Amino acid sequence: MRAWAVVENGKPLQEIELPTPEPKGTEVLVEVTYCGVCHSDLHIWEGYYDVGGGQKMSLADRGVTLPLAMGHEIVGRVVKLGPDAKGVKVGDIRIVYPWLGCGTCETCLAEEDNMCVKAARSLGVYANGGYGTHVIAPHPRHLIDPGKVDPAVAATYACSGITVYSAIKKAMPVPPDEAIVLVGAGGLGLNAIKVLLALKHQNIISVDISPEKRETALQAGAHKVVDGTGPDVAKRIIEAAGGPVLAVIDLVNGTQTARFAFGALRKGGKLIQVGLFGGELMLPLPIMAIRALTVQGSYVGNPKELRELIKLAQEGSLSALPVATVPQNQADSALMRLRDGKVTGRLVLKAEAA
Repeated sequence: MRAWAVVENGKPLQEIELPTPEPKGTEVLVEVTYCGVCHSDLHIWEGYYDVGGGQKMSLADRGVTLPLAMGHEIVGRVVKLGPDAKGVKVGDIRIVYPWLGCGTCETCLAEEDNMCVKAARSLGVYANGGYGTHVIAPHPRHLIDPGKVDPAVAATYACSGITVYSAIKKAMPVPPDEAIVLVGAGGLGLNAIKVLLALKHQNIISVDISPEKRETALQAGAHKVVDGTGPDVAKRIIEAAGGPVLAVIDLVNGTQTARFAFGALRKGGKLIQVGLFGGELMLPLPIMAIRALTVQGSYVGNPKELRELIKLAQEGSLSALPVATVPQNQADSALMRLRDGKVTGRLVLKAEAA
């Protein structure tokens, strides 16, 4: 198989040849047709996360090995089944759920794979992903039928889609006319707008530093937008919402965004932290208790949530975010466009096999 892989952190992706995996047991070999380019890929490419206080968390220390074909927003064609794989057949087009755990613990068997504490095997992170021509799904339950959903759009639901869907579920319940604030109007933010609209929410406020992205958020269905620059962002959010808010979903999650997001919460409010931009947040502990506030992390989503999300899309209530396809062999230039902030919506790699 071919792969456009990270061979050295921070250096251009290289086209390399790797052995095509042979499916065993319940495994399924999938030929990649589409793969989204996600902001998380930039952290993997760089080789670290910023955890605040001038410290960096090395991904190599967490078991990420090179060379690596990144890419976790995958749609592909089933090409070979292991002897114990049931429920799919050669030729089926499927979304590949990428956030894999050990596969055998109670958490994984309950389809909470992303919360497994025994082993991390996520595609595009710890195992080769969709920047290569083939991937292995460990079990047919990790393959979801996109139905009539555009496969380029369906690919984004494996990360961007379920990440915001899972975060929104954690923020709920919020009455439909109460403001929900989304920090960031990139691929995640636009997908979050679409999901909230599909869930019939009627008061969505999008915050971003880019005037162009704020305009795109309005076009996507946000009811109001707020400029995310400067020292008074919390005040602007409160003014836009008509008061402090019940829920902020921070899809950037850097030091500055976390501060103003926390500052905009009302009593009983929730801050759901999703993004991996990096930094730290100092919390006033008495205020946390007095105002009964919640600060909660949300890490991607599980296969059950992906099925729920795809059902929304198949029913027609979930409209697609802007997606632009580029040839898979241009993975490096696509990644650099994302790094340079030149992407609105989502870039999706399209394989020759598509």
